[in-house]
Amino acid sequence: MFQVRFHGRGGQGVVTAAELLSLAAFDEGRFAQAFPSFGSERTGAPVVSFCRIDDREIRVREPVMTPDALIIQDPTLLYQVDLFNGLAPEGYVLINSPRALDDLGLTDFVQQHDRRRLLTVPAGEFARQTVGRPLPNAALLGGFAALTGLISFRAMAGAIRHAFSGDIGERNVEAAHLAFDHVQNELRELAHVSAG
Repeated sequence: MFQVRFHGRGGQGVVTAAELLSLAAFDEGRFAQAFPSFGSERTGAPVVSFCRIDDREIRVREPVMTPDALIIQDPTLLYQVDLFNGLAPEGYVLINSPRALDDLGLTDFVQQHDRRRLLTVPAGEFARQTVGRPLPNAALLGGFAALTGLISFRAMAGAIRHAFSGDIGERNVEAAHLAFDHVQNELRELAHVSAG
């Protein structure tokens, strides 16, 4: 079973992101579940949502305590919450930020993990360019597809189109595609550096 934990703030589409990921997994013939965990339910408050994906029926219903991947929609949470709690050394981390991991104060964390599984992507900026608002959720899912290979971009785009019809759906798919390409380029660069 692959478990993903999403961290963000109210109003950023954290819950929607988990639901879209589960829809994409269903589209590829897998079992999936998505659900939120709210604290104070207000705009700007920290929000966590979860998604599990498996080839067999999922019976567990508890929050994800040992994620295989973290998707962090708001980098200001890095300094307020222990976001990395439970993440295995081989886990994936994708952070919505135009800044590098070292610039975010994560140098020590990076040294303890596989660098090819830890990336930042300016998802909010991609969303601003395409959708007109800096909502990073759909763009981050494109980046997640590239980073993990767990879900195809085709399935992710289909889930986004299902949730957001018409022009807004296409704009969100465009943001996801920009993030997908960005992450693929980053991974190629990291592979080149480690090979050299």
